[in-house]
Amino acid sequence: MTNAVFREVLPTPEVLRPWVAGVGSVSVGDGPTEPFVHLPEPTTRVVVRSGEHGGRGALVVGPRARASYHWGKRRVSCVELRLAPGTVRPLLGVPAVDLVGRAVPLGDLPVPALRQLADELRRLTPEEALAHLSDVLPERLAAAADRARVELVRAGVEAMSVRSGQVPGSVGDVARDLAVSERQLRNLFAEGVGLSPKHYARINRVRTVLDHAATRSWAELAAATGYYDQSHMTSDFRTLMGVPPRSYFTGRFPQATPCRSIRRA
Repeated sequence: MTNAVFREVLPTPEVLRPWVAGVGSVSVGDGPTEPFVHLPEPTTRVVVRSGEHGGRGALVVGPRARASYHWGKRRVSCVELRLAPGTVRPLLGVPAVDLVGRAVPLGDLPVPALRQLADELRRLTPEEALAHLSDVLPERLAAAADRARVELVRAGVEAMSVRSGQVPGSVGDVARDLAVSERQLRNLFAEGVGLSPKHYARINRVRTVLDHAATRSWAELAAATGYYDQSHMTSDFRTLMGVPPRSYFTGRFPQATPCRSIRRA
């Protein structure tokens, strides 16, 4: 969306790269005239935001299984860190599946040190908060993470993702390649990602369609992302986005609703 919502991809500090999949900023100006689209999102994010009247806070926003459309609040800016697969429990003390569809104040999570971190972030601008998180998170995560388990989760995520010249594998094939059972693979995804392997793959495919729709035909995208044909791609897109691809890319969205209140843990 272009008129009042501005997004920017920021460089990920080197010290955060083992734990953070990406960093971005979002700002909303006066009087948005188009809905704010929350895309299906397979990652959990730590969001530090500043509101219209100077209020600041830090939230944890969990994975989103389907797109939603909202009218955003005015004059809000934030910096968000997209946590890499396997990072959620070591940092936040809960499995990622417990956060799906939720936005929780950082200080409400069951790790005592997070209450202090939330208080520290409240005194910083979103830009200052990124530098502070770069100072405090790597040591905390390195001490808490089971690296072998983290690497297994990430290998599963890679195998269930669209890659250059390769489409997501089946759950059974990926489990065999990782030398785990299908049940173990589902458990790894629930804890480290928050979604089932199949639902993660569906979101990854639809996000790939969104990223490349401007440069490739629907039929090409369907083949490149592993769909049986274009009609199957359209059906999956409609399920996750609420409208078929052509409607979405011409701005014919579902009815937008006001932003929801934060849900407490």
